[in-house]
Amino acid sequence: MITSLGRLLLDEQPNHPQALLERSRRSGRSMGSLARALETFFTAHGMAMATDQAERLAAGRRQRRIDAVPETLRPTVEAFADFMMRSRERARRAGTRPRSDGTIETALAIMRDLARFLAGERGKQDWALTDVHDVEAFLAGSPKARKRRLVVLGQFFRFARSRKIVLVDPTRGLTSRGPSGFTGATLTLDQQRVLFCRWTTGPAVHPREALLGMLALLHGASSREVKMLQTADLDPHARTTRLGDRPHPVPPDPASWAVLERCLAHREAQRTDNPHVMVTRQTKSGRGPASTAYVSHVLGACGFPPRMIRCTRLLDLVNTMDPKLVAAAFGMDPEATMIYLADHVDEGRLPAR
Repeated sequence: MITSLGRLLLDEQPNHPQALLERSRRSGRSMGSLARALETFFTAHGMAMATDQAERLAAGRRQRRIDAVPETLRPTVEAFADFMMRSRERARRAGTRPRSDGTIETALAIMRDLARFLAGERGKQDWALTDVHDVEAFLAGSPKARKRRLVVLGQFFRFARSRKIVLVDPTRGLTSRGPSGFTGATLTLDQQRVLFCRWTTGPAVHPREALLGMLALLHGASSREVKMLQTADLDPHARTTRLGDRPHPVPPDPASWAVLERCLAHREAQRTDNPHVMVTRQTKSGRGPASTAYVSHVLGACGFPPRMIRCTRLLDLVNTMDPKLVAAAFGMDPEATMIYLADHVDEGRLPAR
């Protein structure tokens, strides 16, 4: 990187920080390690503004989803994408909650799948021909995603009706009819024991996998809480740590603290100035957290996703304690913990007849 930087400094182009940062960027989906390092250094010292790399990548993801729509149905989906982007800008100016890039991309992916379904299986090349039976058949293909898909389809067809593209909203009157409680998969007690032994006694297990797994298994930590954890959040004397937006410090158990010390030792060996506990090869030269894509694959070797492990812990806590206490400890809304309540009454807690 220093050699490449030297070549940029010796040419006849402008060498002020902002121009240097723009010229160091590679074309394509990745701007390169040199541009990432320069961006981190220049922005930390107030010498340049951050690049629009995230916006470029998001725009590319949106365009790929639009391009995958059949050609006859594509213009309406493209107009819907422009509508969502304009709505986001209005929400930002108004100070309300704008749609995130992920929300918009998910909506476009759902419309892409519906368009392919209509063109490939129903033989329809016009949105105006879509009826309620087409929508029901599409939703039946993925019952677990019915609620999310129906929300997006309702937004799209209301938009299309306002533009006179369709005369009738085919989603009007449809309901999700999905269960309101927790329906995800959880770990058995034996599986939890196997994972605990793997992360506390397995010498070949990577420290980052053990850290994410133990904090999720015993403390219900989310992937975001673990990837945003910094060394400044740790108190070695009190043996406590701050996780995410939780209002109180979390005192890790001895096994979790030992795993945390292993991860800190691995971080120390990387000789990095990154303040985060979980530092990867891509982030050790900067100050940002590990990417969401990386964290989602950290537990790939154990065979269970982080969300499943975390939900197992939350489900156990909510059903053995007061949900309001769990919400207060985790910094969650009380309504968020109610979905983890079991749909049965513990016979042992009923008064004797």
